[in-house]
Amino acid sequence: MVFNRWRRWRGKVSALPQIEAIAVVAIAGFMLGSLTLGADALGLFQALELKVFDRMIRLRQQFAPPVPAIDERLLIVGITDEDIQLLEHYPVRDEILADALAILQRHNPAVMGLDLYRDVPQPPGRDALMAQIQQHQVVVIQKLGDKDSAGTPAPDGVDSALIGFNDFVVDGDGIVRRNLLFSAVDDSPDAAVLPSFGLQLTLRYLEQQDIVSRPWALDPNIMELGEAVFVPLSSDFGGYQIVDALGYQTFLDYRSSAQVARHVSLSQILSGAFDPAWVEGKIVMLGAVTPSAKDLFYTPFSAGAADQQQMTGVNLHAQAVSHLLDAALAKRPLWTAAAQWQFALWVYLWAVLAGSLAWQTRHPLLLMLMQMASLLGLALAGGIFFLNYVWMPLVGPLVAMVGASATVLAYRAQQSYRQRQMMLVLLGQSTSPEIAAALWDNRDRLLKSGKLPGQRLTATMLFTDIKGFSTIAEQTSPERLLDLLNEYLEGMAAEIQRHHGIINKFTGDGLLAVFGVPLARQHPREIAEDAQAAVSCALAMGDRLTALNQQWARQHGTSLKMRVGIFTGPVVAGSLGGRDRLEYGIIGDSVNIASRLESCEKERHDGICRILIGQETLDQLQSQFWVNPWGELILKGRSQPVTVYQVVARKPKTIPSSQPSAKVTSSASTG
Repeated sequence: MVFNRWRRWRGKVSALPQIEAIAVVAIAGFMLGSLTLGADALGLFQALELKVFDRMIRLRQQFAPPVPAIDERLLIVGITDEDIQLLEHYPVRDEILADALAILQRHNPAVMGLDLYRDVPQPPGRDALMAQIQQHQVVVIQKLGDKDSAGTPAPDGVDSALIGFNDFVVDGDGIVRRNLLFSAVDDSPDAAVLPSFGLQLTLRYLEQQDIVSRPWALDPNIMELGEAVFVPLSSDFGGYQIVDALGYQTFLDYRSSAQVARHVSLSQILSGAFDPAWVEGKIVMLGAVTPSAKDLFYTPFSAGAADQQQMTGVNLHAQAVSHLLDAALAKRPLWTAAAQWQFALWVYLWAVLAGSLAWQTRHPLLLMLMQMASLLGLALAGGIFFLNYVWMPLVGPLVAMVGASATVLAYRAQQSYRQRQMMLVLLGQSTSPEIAAALWDNRDRLLKSGKLPGQRLTATMLFTDIKGFSTIAEQTSPERLLDLLNEYLEGMAAEIQRHHGIINKFTGDGLLAVFGVPLARQHPREIAEDAQAAVSCALAMGDRLTALNQQWARQHGTSLKMRVGIFTGPVVAGSLGGRDRLEYGIIGDSVNIASRLESCEKERHDGICRILIGQETLDQLQSQFWVNPWGELILKGRSQPVTVYQVVARKPKTIPSSQPSAKVTSSASTG
């Protein structure tokens, strides 16, 4: 009956398990996905997304570089510490720069750029330097102005077509990840718009290959150059959510972590100690490569570098030029990012996947492995997008996955708690809380096989019955008889629970209580405690019946007597019956002996409560009770005799523990 009621209740709870699973996972995925998207829109994940992106940049460079590290189209003429010591002056004098430009020009470079401020003359040689710049179309730099600074202008007299700004956009963590292609000279409304130093060099180089920039057909405000369309960054590009609105920006893809081009020193150029082929047809940039020039920037490679964590400005410009050239010539694509709706779908997908795994996987170890596999899948999918130049953020989906998984697990825990409480209340109406707990702990096996596997253990059984109940039933109305039985069984059940026994079943006017189930008691001390608790319980039941008789005598003139049989021995506890009708059963010869002890020689009944035990129970009592021996009796249905004792009372605690285990008295002495 217990099992049948539980199975019916469990069936109602799980009548639509698939709908429940879909609903819970969908709600958790949508809720956590939406919260994640909101947090992402506020820029809460931007710093982490940028760090993850930097890490992926370093991994790609280490294991799968898209292009060779050195761009052979470029040459960097660097001013080193050795050059400064040799020339004994810094900034380098104008005449030295003029000589270097003249030497380089003799070897036919495609275009030259001077990444040095020359707003202030460094005599002698100012006129010679200006002549070289104007004659050979050398691109020079200026620094943009802002609200705090007027910037640094280009040298006076230089054609505006030869000027490019050398500013870079630095992210909040100090790293350069973006390339500023166009920007206003200052903050004034009518300020002129300049291209960057790197873009000026790129455009002049590509013009010699008949490749020029033009407005994009779909949007005239966007530049198209060769095979590439340079769409400016939006505020939600990849992991960026807070992008300053300074100028026309694109994402900068670094060619390598160190030198992007061949380097020669200024002294080598002046002395002629270089190969002319290094210059011919190349983009030549002249700038400082010494740390003392303080023209240094952090890059995505900085965190993984043991030394030289910063990149010089002229090398950074070379990275920008190399990227622009590769994009225009279709050798390296530009970075793109998912649209907002695509990113939202990406987040919801991973949140629902994590929630589904949390719902379907019950074993903690398997759940951990599945969650790790899903996280690895997220990283792998993000890596595939990354290798195809699509920036698909990973931190947001990771947060959504963890949140959705935790939400589903919390729901399942709460659901499990509610089901346990409901089941314990339901089953507690028919059996003890201990059996209800045992059923709950084995619910998975029970629901799968329909049966609770048997468990062999040693327990103490206690059977009770009311003496002469048939006669009482004949003389009492059914209503009064039901009330009488309920009061009697309620009192007996209270004593059993107080002595830590469980009621296995009610048998009309009696019951079967067991001490030592459903959790197996292995240690001899524990088995002895169960036997002692059962005998103590029987004595307490007699006292409770005496009190009830006094109450009933005043009310109705009724009194009852009861018999108790107790036996300790091996049993098997588990489910009995078929799938459609089950009950928690305790079987074994020990159960039969306890039942036969209760009904043994019914005419020998002195006192209100007669308690009979077997030798196996007496052996566990440790001299704590007075008993009368009844000798070896042949119980009904058995061929082997059983040594029987009647429990008289508990011994006073003051009696020394050296007393014999059983005191033999005559029947008359027990009164």
